[in-house]
Amino acid sequence: MRRLRKAILISLAALSVLCVLAGGVSAVSNARQPRQSTIVDQFSEADKAFLAEATHLRQAVGDSVWPGWGQADIPLILYNERHAFLAGLDEPAAGWVKVPDMATRGGAWLPVEGDALAGQVYYWQAVDNASSVIGAFTVKVGERWVAALSTSEWSRIEFQAGLGSELPPVLRQVFPYSLAYEALMGKGDRYVTALLHESFHAYEGMLQPERLAAAERTSALADRYPWDDAALKSAWQKELATLQRAVLATSTPERAALARQFLQERQQRRSAASTLSPQLVEYERQQEWLEGLAKYAEMSVGLAAAGPGYQPLPEALSAIPGFRGYASYPIFYQAQLREVGRIDNRSGNTRFYYGGMAQAVLLDDLSPDWKPLAMQDGACLEDLLRAALQE
Repeated sequence: MRRLRKAILISLAALSVLCVLAGGVSAVSNARQPRQSTIVDQFSEADKAFLAEATHLRQAVGDSVWPGWGQADIPLILYNERHAFLAGLDEPAAGWVKVPDMATRGGAWLPVEGDALAGQVYYWQAVDNASSVIGAFTVKVGERWVAALSTSEWSRIEFQAGLGSELPPVLRQVFPYSLAYEALMGKGDRYVTALLHESFHAYEGMLQPERLAAAERTSALADRYPWDDAALKSAWQKELATLQRAVLATSTPERAALARQFLQERQQRRSAASTLSPQLVEYERQQEWLEGLAKYAEMSVGLAAAGPGYQPLPEALSAIPGFRGYASYPIFYQAQLREVGRIDNRSGNTRFYYGGMAQAVLLDDLSPDWKPLAMQDGACLEDLLRAALQE
C-alpha cells in the first residue's frame, strides 16, 4: 500500500510538472502570436493562394456538389482589421449592400497600386470593423453577388481575441489558442471550404435573391427564440439525435426509417412547445435552408476535393502554411456528421447549420434530384424530405 501511495504521489508530481511546463510553453507561444495582420494594405501571398485555390476547387468540383455553382462567376471580398479587398470584378460600383437592409455602405473601390492577383487588378478600401459592417456572408457590389470573409490571418487573430475574452484570467495566458484554431480550421483546407461556404451564399443570392433576403430577415428573430426553454431544448436534443443516427446509418432503408422518425419528433416538438410562434417555426425552416445548404456545400466540396480526381494548385501547396491538400477531410466530414446530434455548449442557431446539412445529406440518398426543387420559391428542406419519404 505504501509503495502504491508513493507511486501515485510521484505520478501526480510528474503530471503537475508537465502541466506547468505545457502551460509555460503555451504562454510563450501565445505571446508570440500576432495581434495584428502582418500585411494590411494588400493581399499577402497566402491570401492570393487561398483565393486561387478556392476558385480552382469550386470550378473543378462545384457542379458535382450543386448544379451550376462550379461555373458561376462569383467575386470575393477578403477583409482584415483595416481594409477590405475585392477580387474578380472589373471596375466595381462603389461600396457594398448587405442583405436584407439593402443600404449601400462604404465608398469607392480603388485599384491596389503595385500589386496584382494572377495578373489582374484587384481593389481595396479602408473599412473599420469590417467583421461587423461586411461580415462573413454575401454582399452585393452593384448588381453582383460577392462572397465575403476575413483573411485567414485575421480570422486566427479574431479567434484568439474572442476566445481569450471569454476565458477566466488564470487560463487566458496559457490556453493553447493555436492548437484550438487548427482543431477547428485545420491546416488551411477548412479555410478554403469556409470561403466556399460564403461563395454558396452568393450563389443562393444569384438564384433566389428574394428568398435569401427573406431568410436573412428572419435572423432578427434569434433574440426572441426560447433557446433556454428546458422542455424545448430536451425535445430538440431528441430530434437531432435521431437525425444524427439517420445520416450515420449505412443503408437507405435505415436512413429512411430514421428520417421519418426525425420528422415525427420535429412535429411533436413544435406541437408541444407553447413558446414557439408560427414566426419562430418559420425562422427554423428559413435558417436551415439558408445556412444548412451552405454548410452542406462547404462539407461536400471538401469531401470531393479529397477524392483521387482532384489536385490542389501548386501555389496553394507552397504558399499556404501547413497546407497539404484535403486527404484528412473525410475524417473531418464524419466528425461533422457526428456533431449533428450535439446541442449543449453550442450557440443556439448553429443547430440550423447542422440540421439543414444533415437533411441535405439524407436527400442525396432518398431523392437524388432534390436540388433544383430546393431553389424554388418557398421550398424548405423538411418538406422536401417528407415528400421524398412518400415517393
